[in-house]
Amino acid sequence: MELTINDEKMKEMIREIIIEMIRENREGFYEIVLEALEEIGMANAIKAGRKGKFASEESILKIIEG
Repeated sequence: MELTINDEKMKEMIREIIIEMIRENREGFYEIVLEALEEIGMANAIKAGRKGKFASEESILKIIEG
């Protein structure tokens, strides 16, 4: 006997599993989502930084020293 599941049924099952995981472990899921968002933010900041000009060490030291 062969078991087959169509795409819509598979999506529904995965959705139900994810919802159940969130309900059972909200704090753990929250931490995972928060960490993923932080990683995305860091990646975007790195990309933005690569487009701009770099400041020289001398100019930074002048600002720090006043």
